Amino acid sequence: MLLLDCVERWDDEQILCVASSHRSASNPLRVAGRLGAICAVEYAAQAMAVHDALVRGEEGGKPQRTGAGYLASVRELCLEITRLDDIEGDLAVSATRLAAHSSLLYNFAISADRHILVKGRIIIFVAAKQEAPDV
Repeated sequence: MLLLDCVERWDDEQILCVASSHRSASNPLRVAGRLGAICAVEYAAQAMAVHDALVRGEEGGKPQRTGAGYLASVRELCLEITRLDDIEGDLAVSATRLAAHSSLLYNFAISADRHILVKGRIIIFVAAKQEAPDV
């Protein structure tokens, strides 16, 4: 599931992405035709994943973290709205890396027309990549 349209800009610490998928009737996160504001957490997690991949690519393509990422924690979540699907403009999805070791810690904000709609902090636990057994 790809929710983000593009990366506007990024550096070693932060990323800004743009999304319009919140307006799509076929958005896979919709329930009963609505896209709740809590779905902004998935938009932020996707921006974090893109940022981590871009940063690792700049480091010579040698991943420090491999394997699947799992949402471990969402903290200080502030929802200023109840729905995303009724937001007319594109969403600006920004994430700022606070730490990156065996887990990723980011602050995030989702905004439209320069008004913050959802913000918080996410921790993603990155599981070690397991090798397939020899057969």
